[in-house]
Amino acid sequence: MSTMTKWLVSSSLAMVPLWANAATPTLGEVLDASGVEISGYADTSYTYSSQGKTTGRIFDTEPNSFNVNMLGLSISKLPEEGFGGAVVLNAGSDTSVSASSGSGNSGNFDVQQAYVNYGYAGGAVMFGKFATLHGAEVIESKDNLNFSRSILFGYAIPFTHTGVRASYAMDGGWTFMAGINNGWDNLKDDNKSKSVELHAHYAPSDVWDVAVQAMSGNEQVNGYGSTGPQGNRALLDIVATFNASDALSFVLNIDSGSQENAVNGTGKAKWSGVALYANYVISDKWRTAVRAESFDDKDGYRTGTVQKWKEATLTVAYTASNNVELRGEVRRDSSNVQFFAKDDGSSSKSQNTLAFEAIYMF
Repeated sequence: MSTMTKWLVSSSLAMVPLWANAATPTLGEVLDASGVEISGYADTSYTYSSQGKTTGRIFDTEPNSFNVNMLGLSISKLPEEGFGGAVVLNAGSDTSVSASSGSGNSGNFDVQQAYVNYGYAGGAVMFGKFATLHGAEVIESKDNLNFSRSILFGYAIPFTHTGVRASYAMDGGWTFMAGINNGWDNLKDDNKSKSVELHAHYAPSDVWDVAVQAMSGNEQVNGYGSTGPQGNRALLDIVATFNASDALSFVLNIDSGSQENAVNGTGKAKWSGVALYANYVISDKWRTAVRAESFDDKDGYRTGTVQKWKEATLTVAYTASNNVELRGEVRRDSSNVQFFAKDDGSSSKSQNTLAFEAIYMF
């Protein structure tokens, strides 16, 4: 190589900026550095009912159909101290049920949560719209043990609240929360009253924990936007978890609620229920979950029928990869009255359904 050639090569290399040799950071690395977390999932299913109709169910209502239940996206930055926030966006058929009253939801899109958060030593304050503290299940099917939602999740408790909530964690496994909001699933308040929520969670070890939630406030008897009677709506919810081993766990959920002025405009309507879950991890890929529950709608205020409704569900799940879970489910519902409709116009006291679900998480 001549002296001139060497000079040209060395000069061209010298003119290359230093940053050009550095690896370009990935989106994940940028987000990690900024403290922003992004996650999401796609929830699809096939549902079948032997009745030709599916009665009483909240989300899986199609008797013979493939479904796009939910496309969920969560974006959050929640530092332990200082201001942050979170947004949870949902699209799919499930949003027609989970959307709050007054949100203007007329399609398949909903802002499930959107709040500003302020963290401080031991706790935080949330201001905006957020998920309820009640119940053993959540709107996101991927975070539940079974595919279909329980009767208690659909009829005993609310889904979301809009207001303010404060939390504080103490030594010894105790966490307390308190909040004021617009009520049950109300984005906008439809009266001049607010509802109060209280929560206490005790988790002394990884073996067991128990959470108690209570809520009380004046609500429209006939739902959001109605001009009928109002009255106090109260709810007590208990969720206890016991991890018998690394493979076997149990969850117990108990609910008791009431609505004043809901029976003939003056009487108090009451409802109560209990659900028991068992989840067993068979292997790294397989698990099975069983749920049994009973719901007593003493005055027919929640389901529209005075009844004692029971159900039993068996779910088998297979983890196809770190991001994919496949579920198969069989469920039987029964009531002490003719509650379940058939496609021939008749009704019966029982209903059998099958479902297959595929979930992709990122």
